[in-house]
Amino acid sequence: MTDLDLPAATPGNLPELSVSEISRAIKRTLEDRFERVRVRGEISGFKRAASGHLYLTLKDAEAAIDAVCWKGTAARLGLRPEDGMEVVATGRITTFPGRSKYQLVIDSLELAGEGALLKLLEDRRRRLAEEGLFAEARKRPLPYLPEVIGVVTSPTGAVIRDILHRLADRFPRHVLVWPVLVQGEGAAEQVARAIRGFNALPEGGAVPRPDVLIVARGGGSLEDLWAFNEEVVVRAAAESAIPLISAVGHETDTTLIDYASDRRAPTPTAAAEIAVPVRGELVATLLDLERRKLGAGQRLLAERRTAVESLGRGLPDPVRLLGEKSQALDERIERLELAWRGFLQARAARAAELGARLPHPRQQIAYAERGLAELRHRLEGVVPRLTLPARRALAEVQAGTRLPLCAERQLARARDALEAWGARLETLSYEKTLERGFAVVHGPDGLVTRAAQLAAGEALELQFADGRAPAVAGGGGTPRKKAPPPAAPTQERLL
Repeated sequence: MTDLDLPAATPGNLPELSVSEISRAIKRTLEDRFERVRVRGEISGFKRAASGHLYLTLKDAEAAIDAVCWKGTAARLGLRPEDGMEVVATGRITTFPGRSKYQLVIDSLELAGEGALLKLLEDRRRRLAEEGLFAEARKRPLPYLPEVIGVVTSPTGAVIRDILHRLADRFPRHVLVWPVLVQGEGAAEQVARAIRGFNALPEGGAVPRPDVLIVARGGGSLEDLWAFNEEVVVRAAAESAIPLISAVGHETDTTLIDYASDRRAPTPTAAAEIAVPVRGELVATLLDLERRKLGAGQRLLAERRTAVESLGRGLPDPVRLLGEKSQALDERIERLELAWRGFLQARAARAAELGARLPHPRQQIAYAERGLAELRHRLEGVVPRLTLPARRALAEVQAGTRLPLCAERQLARARDALEAWGARLETLSYEKTLERGFAVVHGPDGLVTRAAQLAAGEALELQFADGRAPAVAGGGGTPRKKAPPPAAPTQERLL
């Protein structure tokens, strides 16, 4: 008999229970009746308390039930609860007497069916793609021949043996294995820590830093591969500075890490094939390239030798070329000698011609003596008119003491007078008058100085400062009278 199995009694005979007693009785009844249940529903109102406990509500189309997951259990859940996620929660029903409500205490949580998993996977893929984690621009090229390969996988499965065996067959490389769980609780966190751990290794450290990473796991169901769909793993793969190859599941299996990795392999064995080339094929390729290089070098030398020989046959004989150039040089030397001799002879003849045109020094002395005698004669004529000091000075000149100085002075005064008369003559010249705007009229009989000398229609010529121009006389005209000839100019001799 439970606390609620009370004997029937009249209302006046019902036992009185306190609120605590009835609450404890209800709590024991629910816990005994629903000690272990599995409840399917959609998560709503999810929140994580500061204490680490999880609070949520499971609902369907007709009802809702509150649920709680204690901190210790929450750390072991296989997935991260989100609003709208359809799940199957396993736990027990209990009550919370402080609020007179019942709730489900969750021990484990899993997605409700493959359809829900696929929907969650697609929503997560779309969200991460919008952040750019799957962009092709982020993907890095793989090294052709890595020195060290890092493998993130389970150390006990067949995957690591397949990878090592395939690497040994193709091209043996140094392999570092980071053992992790590949399924179940905590697997996603271990895989993410392994990827970040490899990237954290320093260059040149005690543990060599891998040149390429392989994240591998064998085949399985969608639930088995779910750890590689977790956001923490996808972000670690996208952030990896080391090129990463994902090899999760079989060829038909696709996980979110495949989108974030730099290269996807359909199987772990294929990942080993992608990571390294075949050593035998590489050796054969190198030998073929060496053979082709030697052949190309030999063909190039043969072609160049043939080209040089062909050009050589088209060139004239060097000895003949040197002979022709030497003969041309001798001819130029001979012509240069003849030209130099002719040049000297022409210059000598020119010098002789110019010398013949010059008066002889004796003639120049004779001319000077005649001029001096004439000056002496003229001086003798003016001696009587000179004063006594002048006669004395003339006597001194005649005596030869001051004759050269007096002669220079006399010549200077005569030169100054001649230049003065020349300047006056230049000023009174009719050519200067023409420059001031006047013109000289020339008729058939010569210079025209009066209008009476002109007849109508008579051809004239006007002389200007810069040349002559024709003209015709106009007007009624009168018979032209012949002008008397101009008087002959007189010459005056200045002493």
